[in-house]
Amino acid sequence: MQRKVEGISRDSIASPAAAGASLQPFRDAEEAWFWFVQCRSAQLDGARVTAGKGDTPRPCEPLDILAVVDRLYRRRRLLREHLTVLADYGRQLMPPDPDAPRQMRAARLWEEALAELASPLRDKGIVE
Repeated sequence: MQRKVEGISRDSIASPAAAGASLQPFRDAEEAWFWFVQCRSAQLDGARVTAGKGDTPRPCEPLDILAVVDRLYRRRRLLREHLTVLADYGRQLMPPDPDAPRQMRAARLWEEALAELASPLRDKGIVE
């Protein structure tokens, strides 16, 4: 049985190398992050990156987003706390609720992290 996650099957993930495909950038860093988390989850379940197999061809591969996160972390623009919140809420496919008392700090870290990600992702054409 194939596992489908927002256009991602267990067996494939779209690559920008899809010949003739019109690449669609993400609306914002949050959408790109959720896509990345879904792709990595599918890869850990055994999916292989294959050109043109996804429902929506994207202008990057999952590792492109990971490279941006890694660079920001090495430059201390993202801290371990940011990465923890991105990972935890990314797996839930839902941002933290800034109005929930137990999620207020996570929501602030989430917003900070996405603000740091937005500019480099936009510069690379990954985000509109």
